[in-house]
Amino acid sequence: MLLESSVAHPFSVEEAARLARDLYGLDVTAKSLPGEYDDNFHLIVVDGAQYVLKVMHPARARSFIDLQCQALQHLAKHAEAIVLPRVIPTQDGELQTEIEAADGTKRLAWLLTFVPGTVLAKVHPHSDELLKSLGRLLGTIDSSLQTFSHPAAQRKLKWDLSAAGWIKGHVKEIADLSLRLLVEKFLTLYDSEIVPALGRFRRSVIYGDANDHNVLVSDPWPLPREAVSVIDFGDIHYGITVSEVAIAAAYAMLGEKDVLRAAASVVAGYHAVFPLQQVEIAALYNLIGMRLAVSVTNSAHRKTIKAEDAYVTVSETPAWEALERLAKINGRFAHYTFRQACGLSAVPQNEGMQRWLEKNGRDAASLFDAHLRTAPSVVLDLSVGSEFLGADPHDSETPVLTSKISELMEEAKVSIGVGRYDEPRLLYTSPLFGADASPLEERRTIHLGMDLFAEPGTAIRAPLEGVIHTLANNDVVPLDYGPLVILQHDTGDAGEFFTLYGHLDKESLARLKIGQRIARGEKFAHIGTSKENGGWAPHLHFQIILDLLDLDANFPGVAYASQRAVWTGLSPNPNLLIGIPENRFPKQDPTPQQTLTARRELLG
Repeated sequence: MLLESSVAHPFSVEEAARLARDLYGLDVTAKSLPGEYDDNFHLIVVDGAQYVLKVMHPARARSFIDLQCQALQHLAKHAEAIVLPRVIPTQDGELQTEIEAADGTKRLAWLLTFVPGTVLAKVHPHSDELLKSLGRLLGTIDSSLQTFSHPAAQRKLKWDLSAAGWIKGHVKEIADLSLRLLVEKFLTLYDSEIVPALGRFRRSVIYGDANDHNVLVSDPWPLPREAVSVIDFGDIHYGITVSEVAIAAAYAMLGEKDVLRAAASVVAGYHAVFPLQQVEIAALYNLIGMRLAVSVTNSAHRKTIKAEDAYVTVSETPAWEALERLAKINGRFAHYTFRQACGLSAVPQNEGMQRWLEKNGRDAASLFDAHLRTAPSVVLDLSVGSEFLGADPHDSETPVLTSKISELMEEAKVSIGVGRYDEPRLLYTSPLFGADASPLEERRTIHLGMDLFAEPGTAIRAPLEGVIHTLANNDVVPLDYGPLVILQHDTGDAGEFFTLYGHLDKESLARLKIGQRIARGEKFAHIGTSKENGGWAPHLHFQIILDLLDLDANFPGVAYASQRAVWTGLSPNPNLLIGIPENRFPKQDPTPQQTLTARRELLG
């Protein structure tokens, strides 16, 4: 690239102070600011006023500076509520002027107001509200730039995500093979999913560089802290509009354990101000990954030119960490999460499948010999705060809980106990249900299936015709599924879905094989004992799944509360097939979201 091969002598603080005096009539002290190619200075006037002087690289074209000046003036007029840098003309009224540096090179200089604030990189923690405010800020900028155009915006830029394929020629410069393969993963996704869709994305002039060192955050008090401004418009360009939020989300991930939460917060804020189209939402996972891939590849490339360039490697380590975390997340799950963040139904196929299940579930066969629609049963309360479980954690352990459930069923004179769907529970004490061993980390608590408690050996029938998709014995970690079967069902126009049967006996697996067709109503498995079913009271865990997310036997039966809407979108209510009368289910306390929705409706 031209700028990388054209080395300019650094402009000094003394020269900056002289320029401020000669061109702007300002008596200042100057301090250098970081920059990849250009020389930037923080100027402080005697009266306390502050500015940023930008002395551009000799290879910078005048049209490039004019692009930034005109964009900032456009935003000053069309986005007045945002505190952005304002361009200060020279004493002769010029927005930019040519000067001669000490090394004899001709360079362009221009002056901006200094916007106070703390860069996002130095603010911790990054709350959801802070990241949403960043999304809102960028959404406001992009919405205002919809009516802005400039010939220089049509530029060749290494950060333009519509042309990110340039990194293919530099991936070999990444020394670590495992890291190189990580970049190649996202390059493959980019070529297969983004490039063919480029013509379907909106295009506009975007800011293009919401990295954590360019975003300014308000003071710690008063709360909440918010993103209030962005600085450095050097990457402004005409590109695919959705790349704005993808770039911001990529940088919001840096240093975060839950990278998807961070990205979704930015997306939610952006969409609230400047709505994304569904095709753009679907592309976000790949675009975010590609932005990180471009960043780390650029760092590797720059090292071949200047090994110890601190400016271009400042985000390298956290970018690799974010890329590794992102790569572990299923792309479809990320898509569903971003849809949820935008207020859409998380799983697009959910509504159609719900209608199919409501219509056809009436004809589903009973899972047990006793027809569950009519057979007497008792619904258990296994939720947080359950009076049935009591306050003593010991009462939730398998031997005691098994005894309590049996006693309740005997008292009710029934042979079937029912554990509710979408119920928050504290029963999941195994390490399996936490991201790590820390007691402060969120644990999985939301039950995604329906439990049918019955005697070990109780036969299980297929509610609908299906094909065996998965056979497994998850018995390594306590409180897992134990023996399980997953059936695949094809509905025709509504697509496919799966049903999961957990906590079976081992003999069930021995009699079955992958690809075997199971008829509607056919007996194919049995409930296992506590010794073989993962350590639970004997029961069937029955779950409907719309997308296995490539997890197969490891698809969760319990979800994080913070991801509740997405997981319940993936696993709709199993009672659509079981058909236990609704009047048997005690009314549950409303979820926080239901409470908020009811409050909004009440207030109009």
